[in-house]
Amino acid sequence: MGKKQTRKTHVLAHPRVPLEMTFNTSSKGLGIEHVATSLYDAYSDILTHQAMILAVNSRKQLSTYWGANDFAFHVLPNFVDPLLQFESQLKIIELSFKMVFAMPSIDKVKEMRDNEDDKDDLENLYQNILNIFEDTLLILVSKDLYKLQILKEMAVWMSEDSSYLQERAMVIISRVLSFACGKVRRYESFDIPCLGILAAELFLLCFHTDPSIIQQASSGMYHLLCIAKYQDADIAKNKTTKYDKSGSHCLLPFPCGIELPPKISQQEKTKIAQDVGQSLMPSMLTDLVWSLLMRLSASDYTTASEAATLLKLTLEYHAHKVTMMSKIVDAIYKQLCGNPSHIMKQAMLQVIALLTLASPKKVIFQLMDYPVPADNTLILMWHTAGSVSSVAPHVLKTILLILKGKPGEMHDNLMERRRFSIDVTNMMPVAASQALCTLLPVGSYKKAVAQFFPQLLMALLCQLFYSSNQKLMTGDGPLYAQDALRVLLNCSGLQQVDTALEKQNCWTQFSQELFDHSGVHLVAKTLSEYNFPQFPETLHYLYKLSVEGPRRSEDSVITVIFLTQLLNNFFKNPFPEEFLILFRNWVKDSNPTVSELSLQKIAHLAPVINEIENVCSLLTSILDAFLSKDKTVTIQALLTVRKLLDKLDKVTYSSLCTRIASSYCPLMDHSNGEIRSMAIQHFGELLRDMSQYTWMLNDVILRVLVPLILFLEDTETKVVKACKYTLEICASELGWSKPYSLTEENYNFELLVINICNSLRLSHGRYIRDLISDTLGFLKSSRAHLRRTSVILIGYLAKLCGHLLHRDEIEVMLEAVDRMLRDEDPVIKELAKITHSIFKEIADRFTTSNLKQSFRRLFNFICVKKLKPLYNYNGPNNLTVSPMGIKETKNDKESLMDENYKDILGKKFPRASKCTSEKE
Repeated sequence: MGKKQTRKTHVLAHPRVPLEMTFNTSSKGLGIEHVATSLYDAYSDILTHQAMILAVNSRKQLSTYWGANDFAFHVLPNFVDPLLQFESQLKIIELSFKMVFAMPSIDKVKEMRDNEDDKDDLENLYQNILNIFEDTLLILVSKDLYKLQILKEMAVWMSEDSSYLQERAMVIISRVLSFACGKVRRYESFDIPCLGILAAELFLLCFHTDPSIIQQASSGMYHLLCIAKYQDADIAKNKTTKYDKSGSHCLLPFPCGIELPPKISQQEKTKIAQDVGQSLMPSMLTDLVWSLLMRLSASDYTTASEAATLLKLTLEYHAHKVTMMSKIVDAIYKQLCGNPSHIMKQAMLQVIALLTLASPKKVIFQLMDYPVPADNTLILMWHTAGSVSSVAPHVLKTILLILKGKPGEMHDNLMERRRFSIDVTNMMPVAASQALCTLLPVGSYKKAVAQFFPQLLMALLCQLFYSSNQKLMTGDGPLYAQDALRVLLNCSGLQQVDTALEKQNCWTQFSQELFDHSGVHLVAKTLSEYNFPQFPETLHYLYKLSVEGPRRSEDSVITVIFLTQLLNNFFKNPFPEEFLILFRNWVKDSNPTVSELSLQKIAHLAPVINEIENVCSLLTSILDAFLSKDKTVTIQALLTVRKLLDKLDKVTYSSLCTRIASSYCPLMDHSNGEIRSMAIQHFGELLRDMSQYTWMLNDVILRVLVPLILFLEDTETKVVKACKYTLEICASELGWSKPYSLTEENYNFELLVINICNSLRLSHGRYIRDLISDTLGFLKSSRAHLRRTSVILIGYLAKLCGHLLHRDEIEVMLEAVDRMLRDEDPVIKELAKITHSIFKEIADRFTTSNLKQSFRRLFNFICVKKLKPLYNYNGPNNLTVSPMGIKETKNDKESLMDENYKDILGKKFPRASKCTSEKE
């Protein structure tokens, strides 16, 4: 030993001789000398590396062991972070690996021996080097099972350089795995993330041409799968699988010690692939698949071919366990874009087919998430996915899910997106439309296309609508939705429909902004004309879609249009009750277009309105639409109700007349002049229809009397005409004499108010206080003409019933009129002064004695006061020089009571006829 040590010291002092140069010498004596020197150098270095690794493992400063000029001091300054610690150890292990496994084989060393003593020394030295390297790995693994990743790196180093002695490396890998396998039994739980990648490397080596490597790889794979079993959460808890060194109690696909044949049959490969996939957890199996996939692009054809075979066999049975499919599909797309060989190209496409078979949704989502239009590589992948006929329904379901999106729609939060790409705009629906052009004509998809015809039809109509609008904005881009829709028609036996739509320029109408909905009408109409056989399932789907509700309001519009057109062509009114319920519900839809379309359809039912069940419920839902925020919906609701009422039987009409009349009231003060005029006009028509039931409507008539009077001064002529028309009917229904001015084009507003107030005082005096209250609300109007007329009306009403008002009511009215004295309109200020004086006079009466107040109230009940013009108001519609107006003014000074007025007064108050007119 002393001799050996001296030799070692002597050799270390000399320049080192690379091991590969040792065997290039022709002299046997010189060769053995160099071999010995190289082995001693390797022995020295491996000891140094082991010390460095152990020092790093204990997290000590390397400067304690080596000087500042030593390699380790620069590579490993300080080790606290576990990741940095592992990376540093890995660098040293790599140096040791390249040195140890570049040594000559032991057989070659034996051939170069001079004598038996040299033979024994060199063999011992050789074995010690291997043992030290192996012990180093065992120490690392014993401290941390995570360090098994070093074995994965060793397998990679082996595959990168075939000059390394793989059989010798595999022996060490197998032994370390065996050691780790025995150690994991003592852990409650552990995580070794490298097992999947290492399994892929061993999997490939199990089919090596060298039987010794096959043997070691199969043994290593056996131990690795034992570790994988223990890492499984359920097995780690239950500990049902027992392991001993012989492996006799661990039922796994690679029995320890079995000798696999040099050439493994396809059946044996299939069995091994099944067992490996079954033993590995999903994450490990995914790593294995990923590693094999990366090997498909290896320069070594044999390795790539073997990887393709194993990948196919694994995915055939266990593709459902693979995760990260989007990443795998994307990797295949990139590799295919790199123009691989034909064989590797077919292998990658086969992987796509197998993944589609296992998880069509994930694969299709990824295939739709590339820029549009799709390139040839992507179309080839679509064809491959479409070749798996058994999952055709799932593929179409996924595409339909994608088609629910809106092209160009922005994602608010990138972190919430589950898509693989980094594109923030959603162009997947466009890609899905283009993909349908590829998939729908596939023969194996014929049955699935028939099954999903209604869904595809409506989805593509919506996409065509979106795409057409987008094209109008951007001015470019093909309409794949249009192409897909035409392909769908042709694949569904509707070639005649496609031809007819082409002749009618249907697709052009989709591309024009003004006619975007006419295209939908035309498609539905043409399908109906050709009695398309898919009508029953299409109608059923539309009903289901309508009940559940589409995602977007634009989709609702298309659904309503399409369904309405089909019902018009296939059903005579009234159409089925369940569809009528849909239209009734759509009246309340948040989308005004949907509400308007449903109201239009309901209006067409007027001729058969009496044949409809639950007509009251239908009318009530339309009345609710009166209060819509959209004026077009309100107008259409008014028109629809009027059209239905014209045909409604009187019994049902009378039961709803009060509810309908009350619904017109809020609209009489609407900001839109057309709605005001329609509400007032239709109210009058309702009164005329219900002339036999006036007693039911008296309260409503008096409730709307104030707006009917005030809007006589409206700025819009049609509103004024409607007020005249309805007031004339109201006067007739209430038993009043018809004021002359309602029939005149020009009239005196003040005289008309006086006439109405006198009629009120006589027949409905108890309502006057309520009318005053209603009029007060208009004093705050933003429209000046309403403030003017309300000041006049409230003055005359107060003049009539001032004796009925209480002190607190007078105070409220005075306060309201006080504000009008500061109005920006000078006319209103002057009118307010007169009204203010009227209320002031009434208020002063409360200062008199109670006896005088009681007497005055009694006098007002007995004697009827004649109202006289107080304001001299000449509004925009007032008569100024009409002879009729002058005559009316003169007559008013003498008496404002007509014969009817006197008759009623004589019956109710006998003494009132003896009273003369007096000033207050």
